[in-house]
Amino acid sequence: MADRLDSMSILVAAVDAGSLSAAARDLGMPLPTVSRRVAELEEGLRTQLLLRSARGLALTEAGAAYVAACRRILEEVAEAERAAAGEYSTPVGLLSLTAPIVFGRLHMLPVIAEFLKVYPDVDVRLEQSDRLVSLREEHIDAAVRIGHLPDSSLRARRLGEVRRVLCASPAYLEEHGRPQRAEDLADHACVTFESLMAADRWRFGEGRGERLIRVRSRMVVNTAEAAIDAAAAGLGVTRVLSYQVARAVAEGRLEIILQNEEPEPWPAHIVYGGGGLVPQKLRAFIDFASPRLNSVLAGHLEAAAC
Repeated sequence: MADRLDSMSILVAAVDAGSLSAAARDLGMPLPTVSRRVAELEEGLRTQLLLRSARGLALTEAGAAYVAACRRILEEVAEAERAAAGEYSTPVGLLSLTAPIVFGRLHMLPVIAEFLKVYPDVDVRLEQSDRLVSLREEHIDAAVRIGHLPDSSLRARRLGEVRRVLCASPAYLEEHGRPQRAEDLADHACVTFESLMAADRWRFGEGRGERLIRVRSRMVVNTAEAAIDAAAAGLGVTRVLSYQVARAVAEGRLEIILQNEEPEPWPAHIVYGGGGLVPQKLRAFIDFASPRLNSVLAGHLEAAAC
Protein backbone atom coordinates (compact mmCIF):
# COMPACT_ATOMS: atom_id res chain seq x y z
CA MET A 1 0.00 0.00 0.00
CA ALA A 2 2.86 2.39 0.82
CA ASP A 3 4.37 1.77 -2.62
CA ARG A 4 1.01 2.49 -4.26
CA LEU A 5 0.68 5.78 -2.33
CA ASP A 6 4.22 6.73 -3.32
CA SER A 7 3.42 6.00 -6.96
CA MET A 8 0.26 8.10 -6.71
CA SER A 9 2.33 10.96 -5.31
CA ILE A 10 4.81 10.65 -8.15
CA LEU A 11 2.03 10.64 -10.75
CA VAL A 12 0.41 13.75 -9.25
CA ALA A 13 3.81 15.48 -9.09
CA ALA A 14 4.39 14.68 -12.78
CA VAL A 15 1.01 16.10 -13.77
CA ASP A 16 1.56 19.26 -11.69
CA ALA A 17 5.11 19.73 -13.02
CA GLY A 18 4.09 19.15 -16.64
CA SER A 19 6.70 16.49 -17.42
CA LEU A 20 8.38 13.44 -15.94
CA SER A 21 11.78 15.13 -15.98
CA ALA A 22 10.46 18.20 -14.12
CA ALA A 23 8.81 15.93 -11.56
CA ALA A 24 12.08 14.04 -11.10
CA ARG A 25 13.87 17.33 -10.37
CA ASP A 26 11.16 18.47 -7.96
CA LEU A 27 11.16 15.14 -6.13
CA GLY A 28 14.94 14.68 -6.18
CA MET A 29 14.55 11.29 -7.85
CA PRO A 30 16.22 9.76 -10.93
CA LEU A 31 14.14 10.19 -14.08
CA PRO A 32 14.15 6.43 -14.84
CA THR A 33 12.63 5.79 -11.39
CA VAL A 34 9.84 8.30 -11.95
CA SER A 35 9.12 6.90 -15.41
CA ARG A 36 9.12 3.33 -14.11
CA ARG A 37 6.74 4.08 -11.22
CA VAL A 38 4.23 5.76 -13.53
CA ALA A 39 4.51 2.89 -16.01
CA GLU A 40 3.89 0.38 -13.20
CA LEU A 41 0.70 2.24 -12.26
CA GLU A 42 -0.52 2.11 -15.85
CA GLU A 43 0.37 -1.56 -16.11
CA GLY A 44 -1.44 -2.40 -12.87
CA LEU A 45 -4.53 -0.49 -13.96
CA ARG A 46 -4.30 -1.86 -17.52
CA THR A 47 -4.96 1.58 -18.97
CA GLN A 48 -2.99 4.56 -20.23
CA LEU A 49 -3.00 7.52 -17.85
CA LEU A 50 -0.64 9.95 -19.59
CA LEU A 51 -0.08 11.04 -23.16
CA ARG A 52 3.61 11.87 -23.60
CA SER A 53 4.86 14.28 -26.25
CA ALA A 54 7.65 16.78 -26.86
CA ARG A 55 5.35 19.50 -25.50
CA GLY A 56 4.86 17.72 -22.18
CA LEU A 57 2.22 15.55 -20.56
CA ALA A 58 -1.53 15.39 -21.07
CA LEU A 59 -4.02 13.25 -19.18
CA THR A 60 -6.21 10.68 -20.87
CA GLU A 61 -9.85 10.62 -19.80
CA ALA A 62 -9.09 7.70 -17.48
CA GLY A 63 -5.98 9.50 -16.28
CA ALA A 64 -7.90 12.66 -15.36
CA ALA A 65 -10.37 10.67 -13.25
CA TYR A 66 -7.58 8.64 -11.62
CA VAL A 67 -5.45 11.70 -10.76
CA ALA A 68 -8.48 13.40 -9.19
CA ALA A 69 -9.02 10.30 -7.05
CA CYS A 70 -5.31 10.22 -6.17
CA ARG A 71 -5.49 13.81 -4.93
CA ARG A 72 -8.45 12.98 -2.67
CA ILE A 73 -6.76 9.88 -1.28
CA LEU A 74 -3.44 11.62 -0.65
CA GLU A 75 -5.19 14.54 1.07
CA GLU A 76 -7.14 12.15 3.31
CA VAL A 77 -3.94 10.29 4.22
CA ALA A 78 -2.16 13.58 4.96
CA GLU A 79 -5.08 14.71 7.13
CA ALA A 80 -5.04 11.43 9.04
CA GLU A 81 -1.31 11.87 9.66
CA ARG A 82 -1.83 15.44 10.86
CA ALA A 83 -4.53 14.25 13.25
CA ALA A 84 -2.27 11.49 14.59
CA ALA A 85 0.53 14.03 15.05
CA GLY A 86 -1.70 16.21 17.19
CA GLU A 87 -2.29 19.11 14.80
CA TYR A 88 -6.01 19.12 15.66
CA SER A 89 -5.47 19.22 19.42
CA THR A 90 -2.63 21.72 19.80
CA PRO A 91 -0.93 24.30 17.55
CA VAL A 92 2.00 22.39 16.05
CA GLY A 93 3.57 21.77 12.65
CA LEU A 94 4.20 23.68 9.41
CA LEU A 95 1.74 26.42 8.44
CA SER A 96 1.79 27.43 4.76
CA LEU A 97 0.51 30.92 3.96
CA THR A 98 0.34 33.21 0.96
CA ALA A 99 -0.31 36.94 0.57
CA PRO A 100 0.10 39.68 -2.05
CA ILE A 101 3.73 40.80 -2.33
CA VAL A 102 3.51 44.26 -0.74
CA PHE A 103 0.91 43.22 1.84
CA GLY A 104 3.06 40.25 2.79
CA ARG A 105 6.20 42.34 3.25
CA LEU A 106 4.59 45.24 5.11
CA HIS A 107 2.00 43.50 7.23
CA MET A 108 2.08 39.70 7.18
CA LEU A 109 5.77 39.38 8.09
CA PRO A 110 5.48 41.46 11.30
CA VAL A 111 2.36 39.53 12.36
CA ILE A 112 4.01 36.18 11.60
CA ALA A 113 7.07 37.19 13.61
CA GLU A 114 4.85 37.93 16.63
CA PHE A 115 2.89 34.72 16.11
CA LEU A 116 6.01 32.53 16.05
CA LYS A 117 7.14 33.97 19.38
CA VAL A 118 3.81 33.01 20.95
CA TYR A 119 3.61 29.57 19.29
CA PRO A 120 7.12 28.00 19.35
CA ASP A 121 5.90 24.62 18.02
CA VAL A 122 4.58 26.11 14.77
CA ASP A 123 6.75 26.85 11.71
CA VAL A 124 5.60 29.08 8.84
CA ARG A 125 6.21 29.08 5.09
CA LEU A 126 5.09 32.34 3.46
CA GLU A 127 4.70 32.69 -0.30
CA GLN A 128 4.38 36.30 -1.45
CA SER A 129 2.70 36.48 -4.83
CA ASP A 130 0.22 38.73 -6.62
CA ARG A 131 -1.18 35.80 -8.61
CA LEU A 132 -4.21 33.84 -7.43
CA VAL A 133 -2.71 30.82 -5.66
CA SER A 134 -4.76 27.62 -5.48
CA LEU A 135 -4.84 26.51 -1.86
CA ARG A 136 -5.58 22.88 -2.68
CA GLU A 137 -3.19 22.40 -5.59
CA GLU A 138 -0.27 24.22 -3.93
CA HIS A 139 -0.86 22.87 -0.41
CA ILE A 140 -1.51 26.27 1.18
CA ASP A 141 -3.32 26.49 4.51
CA ALA A 142 -4.54 30.08 4.22
CA ALA A 143 -4.30 33.08 1.91
CA VAL A 144 -4.89 36.81 2.18
CA ARG A 145 -7.17 37.86 -0.69
CA ILE A 146 -7.89 41.45 -1.73
CA GLY A 147 -11.12 41.93 -3.69
CA HIS A 148 -14.56 40.35 -3.90
CA LEU A 149 -14.49 36.60 -3.32
CA PRO A 150 -16.05 34.23 -5.85
CA ASP A 151 -18.46 31.64 -4.57
CA SER A 152 -16.40 28.66 -3.46
CA SER A 153 -16.04 26.03 -0.78
CA LEU A 154 -13.42 28.15 1.02
CA ARG A 155 -14.10 29.68 4.40
CA ALA A 156 -13.23 33.35 4.95
CA ARG A 157 -12.54 35.78 7.81
CA ARG A 158 -13.01 39.44 6.86
CA LEU A 159 -10.05 41.70 7.65
CA GLY A 160 -11.37 45.06 6.50
CA GLU A 161 -11.33 47.17 3.35
CA VAL A 162 -8.75 48.42 0.84
CA ARG A 163 -9.13 51.55 -1.30
CA ARG A 164 -7.94 52.00 -4.89
CA VAL A 165 -6.38 55.46 -4.72
CA LEU A 166 -4.90 57.93 -7.20
CA CYS A 167 -1.81 59.82 -6.14
CA ALA A 168 1.02 62.00 -7.40
CA SER A 169 4.01 63.79 -5.93
CA PRO A 170 3.60 67.35 -4.58
CA ALA A 171 6.22 68.53 -7.10
CA TYR A 172 4.31 67.01 -10.03
CA LEU A 173 1.02 68.56 -8.89
CA GLU A 174 2.64 71.97 -8.43
CA GLU A 175 4.10 71.88 -11.94
CA HIS A 176 1.19 70.30 -13.84
CA GLY A 177 -1.82 71.22 -11.74
CA ARG A 178 -4.21 69.10 -9.71
CA PRO A 179 -6.85 67.18 -11.71
CA GLN A 180 -10.39 67.94 -10.54
CA ARG A 181 -12.18 65.05 -12.21
CA ALA A 182 -11.21 61.74 -13.79
CA GLU A 183 -11.51 63.15 -17.32
CA ASP A 184 -8.67 65.58 -16.51
CA LEU A 185 -6.24 62.65 -16.45
CA ALA A 186 -6.20 62.75 -20.26
CA ASP A 187 -4.00 65.84 -19.91
CA HIS A 188 -1.61 64.26 -17.40
CA ALA A 189 1.23 61.77 -17.51
CA CYS A 190 0.37 58.50 -15.78
CA VAL A 191 2.24 55.56 -14.29
CA THR A 192 0.32 52.29 -14.63
CA PHE A 193 0.61 49.32 -12.28
CA GLU A 194 -0.44 46.74 -14.85
CA SER A 195 -1.71 44.18 -12.32
CA LEU A 196 -4.40 46.67 -11.31
CA MET A 197 -5.49 48.23 -14.63
CA ALA A 198 -4.84 48.64 -18.34
CA ALA A 199 -2.15 51.03 -19.57
CA ASP A 200 -4.35 53.03 -21.97
CA ARG A 201 -7.60 53.51 -20.05
CA TRP A 202 -8.61 53.46 -16.40
CA ARG A 203 -12.03 52.55 -15.01
CA PHE A 204 -14.00 54.91 -12.80
CA GLY A 205 -17.43 54.62 -11.22
CA GLU A 206 -19.49 51.55 -10.45
CA GLY A 207 -22.22 49.61 -12.24
CA ARG A 208 -24.17 51.68 -14.76
CA GLY A 209 -22.12 54.73 -13.84
CA GLU A 210 -18.85 53.07 -14.78
CA ARG A 211 -16.78 54.85 -17.43
CA LEU A 212 -13.43 54.33 -19.11
CA ILE A 213 -11.02 57.27 -19.14
CA ARG A 214 -8.22 57.30 -21.70
CA VAL A 215 -4.83 57.96 -20.16
CA ARG A 216 -1.28 58.32 -21.40
CA SER A 217 1.01 55.98 -19.49
CA ARG A 218 4.51 57.40 -19.56
CA MET A 219 5.57 54.28 -17.70
CA VAL A 220 4.06 50.82 -17.17
CA VAL A 221 5.37 48.63 -14.34
CA ASN A 222 4.52 45.24 -12.87
CA THR A 223 4.96 45.98 -9.16
CA ALA A 224 3.25 48.46 -6.86
CA GLU A 225 6.62 49.53 -5.40
CA ALA A 226 7.85 50.57 -8.85
CA ALA A 227 4.66 52.54 -9.53
CA ILE A 228 4.94 54.33 -6.19
CA ASP A 229 8.63 55.13 -6.65
CA ALA A 230 8.03 56.43 -10.19
CA ALA A 231 5.17 58.65 -9.06
CA ALA A 232 7.21 59.91 -6.10
CA ALA A 233 9.97 60.81 -8.57
CA GLY A 234 7.50 63.08 -10.37
CA LEU A 235 6.78 60.94 -13.45
CA GLY A 236 3.01 61.30 -13.15
CA VAL A 237 -0.21 60.12 -11.55
CA THR A 238 -0.49 56.49 -10.44
CA ARG A 239 -3.22 54.28 -9.04
CA VAL A 240 -2.45 51.72 -6.36
CA LEU A 241 -4.03 50.23 -3.24
CA SER A 242 -4.29 52.25 -0.03
CA TYR A 243 -2.07 49.97 2.06
CA GLN A 244 0.60 49.99 -0.65
CA VAL A 245 0.95 53.77 -0.67
CA ALA A 246 0.28 54.55 3.01
CA ARG A 247 3.93 55.05 3.93
CA ALA A 248 4.71 57.32 0.94
CA VAL A 249 1.66 59.45 1.79
CA ALA A 250 2.60 59.65 5.48
CA GLU A 251 6.12 60.72 4.51
CA GLY A 252 4.78 63.44 2.20
CA ARG A 253 6.29 61.90 -0.95
CA LEU A 254 2.85 61.42 -2.50
CA GLU A 255 -0.58 63.04 -2.18
CA ILE A 256 -3.89 61.28 -2.73
CA ILE A 257 -6.08 63.03 -5.32
CA LEU A 258 -9.58 62.62 -6.79
CA GLN A 259 -10.94 60.88 -3.70
CA ASN A 260 -14.48 61.58 -4.91
CA GLU A 261 -13.73 59.47 -8.01
CA GLU A 262 -12.63 56.35 -6.11
CA PRO A 263 -14.65 53.16 -6.63
CA GLU A 264 -16.10 51.31 -3.68
CA PRO A 265 -13.37 49.82 -1.47
CA TRP A 266 -12.43 46.20 -1.96
CA PRO A 267 -12.90 43.78 0.95
CA ALA A 268 -9.88 41.94 2.35
CA HIS A 269 -10.13 38.40 3.78
CA ILE A 270 -8.14 35.49 5.05
CA VAL A 271 -9.44 32.43 3.21
CA TYR A 272 -8.81 28.80 4.14
CA GLY A 273 -10.04 25.30 3.39
CA GLY A 274 -13.72 24.67 3.77
CA GLY A 275 -13.88 20.97 4.56
CA GLY A 276 -13.27 18.99 7.72
CA LEU A 277 -11.70 20.07 10.99
CA VAL A 278 -9.47 23.12 11.08
CA PRO A 279 -5.98 22.34 12.47
CA GLN A 280 -5.22 24.18 15.68
CA LYS A 281 -2.15 25.84 14.13
CA LEU A 282 -4.39 27.43 11.47
CA ARG A 283 -7.17 28.38 13.87
CA ALA A 284 -4.61 29.93 16.21
CA PHE A 285 -3.07 31.96 13.39
CA ILE A 286 -6.42 33.25 12.09
CA ASP A 287 -7.51 34.28 15.58
CA PHE A 288 -4.11 35.91 16.20
CA ALA A 289 -3.66 37.66 12.84
CA SER A 290 -7.20 38.84 12.03
CA PRO A 291 -7.56 41.62 14.64
CA ARG A 292 -4.01 42.85 13.99
CA LEU A 293 -4.46 43.02 10.22
CA ASN A 294 -7.90 44.58 10.68
CA SER A 295 -6.35 47.32 12.78
CA VAL A 296 -3.65 47.97 10.18
CA LEU A 297 -6.14 48.26 7.31
CA ALA A 298 -8.45 50.51 9.32
CA GLY A 299 -5.49 52.77 10.05
CA HIS A 300 -4.64 53.04 6.37
CA LEU A 301 -8.23 53.99 5.49
CA GLU A 302 -8.29 56.71 8.14
CA ALA A 303 -4.90 58.08 7.13
CA ALA A 304 -5.79 58.15 3.44
CA ALA A 305 -9.02 60.00 4.20
CA CYS A 306 -7.20 62.86 5.91
